[in-house]
Amino acid sequence: MIPPADLLRKTDCYLHEREALFSPSATKSSDAVRRYKRKSEDIRTPYSRDSDRILHSRAYARYIDKTQVFSLLENDHITHRVLHVQLVSKIARTVGRSLRLNEDLIEAIALGHDIGHIPFGHFGEKCLSLICEREGIGSFRHNLQGVRFLDEIEDLDLTLQVLDGILCHDGESQATVLSPVRIPDDDAFAIFDRKVRDVAAGDPAIPATPEGCVVRFSDTIAYIARDLRDAAEVGLIHDFTDLPPDIRSILGENEGEIINRLTLDLITTGNVSIGFSEEVGSALNLLKRFNYEHIYEHEKTRGQDRIIRTMFEVVFTTLKENLEDEERNSKIFTDYLNTPWISLEYKKSISDAGVVRDFIAGMTDRYFERLYSSLVLPKKVESYRL
Repeated sequence: MIPPADLLRKTDCYLHEREALFSPSATKSSDAVRRYKRKSEDIRTPYSRDSDRILHSRAYARYIDKTQVFSLLENDHITHRVLHVQLVSKIARTVGRSLRLNEDLIEAIALGHDIGHIPFGHFGEKCLSLICEREGIGSFRHNLQGVRFLDEIEDLDLTLQVLDGILCHDGESQATVLSPVRIPDDDAFAIFDRKVRDVAAGDPAIPATPEGCVVRFSDTIAYIARDLRDAAEVGLIHDFTDLPPDIRSILGENEGEIINRLTLDLITTGNVSIGFSEEVGSALNLLKRFNYEHIYEHEKTRGQDRIIRTMFEVVFTTLKENLEDEERNSKIFTDYLNTPWISLEYKKSISDAGVVRDFIAGMTDRYFERLYSSLVLPKKVESYRL
């Protein structure tokens, strides 16, 4: 058996050999910065260790029942968050390998990038954001919430580079080329915390690493064609032939062709900056507009928005009242605040409205529906005898 110290030296030597082949712009393991450094590093790279921490987090486990676009459809073949995250990771690592970037960092960002998404997707986010603004705690953004879950609520002590990639993912952006804006080593987390506040105030989020840029575009590649496939599955469109000819002629005729075209273009165009060629980037934005019109904002997709908005109002208001009245049997205590994985520092500093926001944001669609039903439906009893 190899002694642990010898194994660490051997692994470290291999890591230096491997990273010597990276692109000059790639992020090295030696660049990794943690806020606390509670544990010494082991045979894993810092970013690989972050992937493991994310995979074992409570927030990651809840990906399994968070829907992507179609929240109220009983169909086992439509995409859920957990599958989308796997697709993003696969595409991003393929691009990163071809551009000689750090695949461990890419994987960690990809696995965590959507962890802040809430029940009922982007419309649920809009509902919760309006409530948060009314409560005086600012608008809600799932990228910020992802950082909050991993850095504050579960306090996983992830590297700055991974947290920044999660903060700066934005698959809905119209930008087709990005140049990373690196965070200086001196007071790195103080600068990052200011960046978080700036993003919360509405400033654009530009990744600090090329790996973060790759994940951001891979997010778009993963969802843009898959959402079309799901739309065909549920009957919103016939098939990919519904796409305008000018999109099909550039990007392809089916899901596989579109993913392949976008991925190869991102690899071919990427260098110091990461992005798509002008022709492909323009076609991609046309495809986004098509998806918004025919899928995301379709009257059938949005048909139950009024009910969903009411659900958010009821759940938020009731949970906040439970918290203020210290109803210890409420789910906000039993399933959230009193659990062992919540950071003590978080519990000391967070406002009541912030607690409710974070609890709701972490719910799966199914849990949210069950909780709502328990709040509005009368409870049956077998007897009134004492």
